[in-house]
Amino acid sequence: MSEKIAVIGGGPAGMIAAGFAGSRGKNVTLIEKNNKLGKKLFITGKGRCNITNATPIDNFFDNVTTNKDFMYSGFYSFTNEDIINLLKSYGLNVKIERGNRVFPFTDKSDDVIKVFEKFLINNNVKILLNMEVKDIYKDKEEFIIKFKNKDTLRFQKIILATGGKSYPSTGSTGEGYKFAKKLGHSLIPLRPSLVPIEVKDSWVKEVQGLSLKNVNLTSYIEDRKIHEEFGEMVFTHYGISGPIVLSMSNYINKYKNKNIKLAIDLKPALSEEKLDSRILRDFEKYKNKQIKNVLKNLLPQRLIPIIIKKVEINEEKPVNQITRTERIKLVYTLKNLFLTFKKFRPIEEAIITSGGVSTQEINSSTMESKIVSGLYFAGEIIDVDALTGGYNLQIAYSTGYLAGTNI
Repeated sequence: MSEKIAVIGGGPAGMIAAGFAGSRGKNVTLIEKNNKLGKKLFITGKGRCNITNATPIDNFFDNVTTNKDFMYSGFYSFTNEDIINLLKSYGLNVKIERGNRVFPFTDKSDDVIKVFEKFLINNNVKILLNMEVKDIYKDKEEFIIKFKNKDTLRFQKIILATGGKSYPSTGSTGEGYKFAKKLGHSLIPLRPSLVPIEVKDSWVKEVQGLSLKNVNLTSYIEDRKIHEEFGEMVFTHYGISGPIVLSMSNYINKYKNKNIKLAIDLKPALSEEKLDSRILRDFEKYKNKQIKNVLKNLLPQRLIPIIIKKVEINEEKPVNQITRTERIKLVYTLKNLFLTFKKFRPIEEAIITSGGVSTQEINSSTMESKIVSGLYFAGEIIDVDALTGGYNLQIAYSTGYLAGTNI
């Protein structure tokens, strides 16, 4: 009788791992605690499912911010083209949008999950839903899985694909980390990634809901530049969010207890000299107007009082009375609107979890544990993460593929 394999976790990594293990004639059981598969996948890409990214696979490494070298074998063994071809083989076409993001042609994440379900059924994978794992331990050559409903099952090999700790409503509650630790693995501390940022500056509440487009966001730690992002962001009651903020979080979450500052360049297309010339032209054109009215051509209305306050100019001062020193300070503030980092929003609000099972203890070519024979890992449970744009899902597929084909 062939050895029994359990895949714990019915997300993208688990479904790919189980399907490919089944395609090799293995006796595979996929265990999921929810009442359906792919619950977190269902909400990705705002419900449309950002399947992967269409950039050449070589470029993926530039978008992986934690342990990119670990993904070398995974990305080249199961590429973005491979996942697209798998979906197409089941009749699901895709389209490419801004930033090379790949979506199902139907714009429905449910259609992607349906393909994965067919893939599992076609490869004779037994699917157990509503089965929450309580404990896993190894007894000689077998893994014993105890469930919350008091059932117990035995398997010769297991793949842990239980996801991270973000979006706990989808079932990602971090249980897999406990199982891995109990089986002898080291855990890199968990951190929220791709997550909004809270700031200490109270003025952000005054511009809550204001979106900024085509701005530059730069992070500094004790005056040392860490990273910069260009694009869109939004002010919230607690701080800042939006695409460039989420990406930024991925770079600064590796620094603890440091004095992190963020600077918004509201006019990145203009150098300080060009911006100064532009402001001088406006001042000449509207020389008798008050500063608060002249800045309407340059800034969103709600941001004007904030900027004027920071530059320390009376908002009713006519522009023909503004000194060169005040003008230079205005230019500097428009190019460097500083915010003081307070903390990240909770991990439950993060798109992904950074940290997890140490890559040092996993064979990057097979995803098998170097510590426990017969134990494999796939997906977000591993300490690998990337930027938004379909890269994290590709990590799930690629690691799932290696685990499934090597178990």
